[in-house]
Order: sequence, then structure tokens, then C-alpha cells
Amino acid sequence: MTDIPALKLKNQVCHSLYSATNALIRAYRPVLDRLGLTYAQYLVMLALWDEDTVIIKNLVQRTRFDAGTLTPILKRLESKALVTIAKSSGDSRQKVIVLTPQGKALADRARKTPDNITRQIAMAPEDAQQLKALAEQLYTLINNNLLENDTE
Repeated sequence: MTDIPALKLKNQVCHSLYSATNALIRAYRPVLDRLGLTYAQYLVMLALWDEDTVIIKNLVQRTRFDAGTLTPILKRLESKALVTIAKSSGDSRQKVIVLTPQGKALADRARKTPDNITRQIAMAPEDAQQLKALAEQLYTLINNNLLENDTE
């Protein structure tokens, strides 16, 4: 047993974030099951509902998934007839993801998902906004530091 505070699980920001993320994904699961989507697939669909035709490179940036993670998600969405994956007409090395009519129609069924989750969590809107801002700040800090370390 250690008396080093830095090594205590209860003092770890990463553990709190990990636990909260897992709880949030569990809260989404029954709602997304009705849509036939996993949480990762839902995030990709959210990005595609914003812009229904996008190259994979842009989808990687928007979802923050690496290409190795995104590719199997897209293949699964394609097997569900929610998207098509095609070569770009401008650059055959790039792949374009396009929402199918079924993928577009799913947006209407998913429309109430954010409100349902917000009600279920029962977090004050201002707290949710603050949490989102802090999470974005943490993401940016970590990525900037990783980029700086990569160039050294």
C-alpha cells in the first residue's frame, strides 16, 4: 500500500473522466439500440447529418477518430445501408462517404436523442456547457502537448 497521493485512484482525473465516459455511453445504449447504432456509429452519423457528403480525411477531423478506427465503423454503416463509400471523382486516392436515403431518414428518428439523454442525466444546461468547454480545453491541451513532443 502506498501513501503517495499522486498514486491514489481517487485523486486521478483520468479515472473520473473514464468513469463518466463509460456511464454516459451506457446511458446512450438503450436509446441507440432502438436506432440500430453503437455509440461510435452515432457519432459518425451526427457528423454526416451535418454534411451528408464528406471525404474520410474530413470525417477523421470532425469525429476525432483515427482512420483505423473510422474505417470499420464506416463499413458497418455501409452494410446497414446508411452510407455509401466511393472513390472521389476529383482524386481517386480519396474516399467519399455519402449518406443514403435511409441514413438521412434515420436523422428524423434520432432527433430526440440528445434531449432524451439530457433529461436522463438531469444536469443543469449551464453545467453541461461548462463541462463541454472544459472537455474541449483538455482535448486541445493534450493534443497541443502531444504535437509539441512529436516535433522535439
